Amino acid sequence: MAGGGDTPALAAAVCNAGGLGFLGAAYLSPAQIAGAARQVRSLTKQPFGINLFAPSETPEPPENLHAALRSVAPYFAEMGLPYPALPDSGPAFSFDDQLEAVLDSGAACFSFTFGLLPEKSVPAIKARGIYLMGTATTVDEAEALAESGVDAVIAQGGEAGGHRGTFASKLQGPLNLIGTMPLVPQIVDAVKIPVIASGGIMDGRGIKAALALGATAVQMGTAFLTCDEAGIPEIHKRAILQARENDTRITRAFSGRPARGIVNRFMNEIREEDILPFPLQNALTRPLRTAAAKRGEAEFLSLWAGQGLRLARRGPAGELVARLLAEIR
Repeated sequence: MAGGGDTPALAAAVCNAGGLGFLGAAYLSPAQIAGAARQVRSLTKQPFGINLFAPSETPEPPENLHAALRSVAPYFAEMGLPYPALPDSGPAFSFDDQLEAVLDSGAACFSFTFGLLPEKSVPAIKARGIYLMGTATTVDEAEALAESGVDAVIAQGGEAGGHRGTFASKLQGPLNLIGTMPLVPQIVDAVKIPVIASGGIMDGRGIKAALALGATAVQMGTAFLTCDEAGIPEIHKRAILQARENDTRITRAFSGRPARGIVNRFMNEIREEDILPFPLQNALTRPLRTAAAKRGEAEFLSLWAGQGLRLARRGPAGELVARLLAEIR
């Protein structure tokens, strides 16, 4: 849950309660990754994991940026921000630098999304004894990940909140997403490594269903966003708790990459043809999202959430894990 949804406190609380907490570190510098990992280690003696985005080339901005800038300008003005400009979307650090920090972090697991790792990365991770997991949204992607040497595949169904992990086919639109329950057994049959189910799983019933279909474990995100330790703004937590099951949809409006979130004004009004590719759109809208979070303005926030959001519960993360284990039993 890169971008602030997770915190070291959340990851550690999950670990201490019997789960495997993760840090979403894709937007963190190597120094920040090291610092966050230290915080987790200070709060738990249990194994934890770290997630990054697989490296990809940053697309060149289109020659004419005026349409993209004009499309978001009224919202910037409404939030008291200056006229938008496209900042440098390239990070000041490389994936290799981030991975080096992960290797030294003490993490027991490393997961990635948006693609395959560079060939040299896999043996480096394995040499440290770190369990390696990659994200797939189709059987073809799962097979490619298995061939690359991962220890497990995360099968991300269309119900999942946040960004789609699609990489081996055209970025999926809302009409051809594969649901978690159909996807899991097809991937289980196709690969010889463990499969982790992800997407729409919110309680013990969902966990049991995924395990019955052959998954070895489940990955849960939205269920933990409303926990006390989660780092999203309070307005985002309230939006999840108040939303209905049909209030989410896939959008490129905020980041330029398909992601599932709660429908709001920004999603409804931005035209598809004015959206820049990822990560350029993400950089363009970042000032707006930052200002909206500070002011509690949900209409301009990327309210990432999965389709199971009506099952979300408030409270400490440790209590949620305990309830999930009780429900499984």
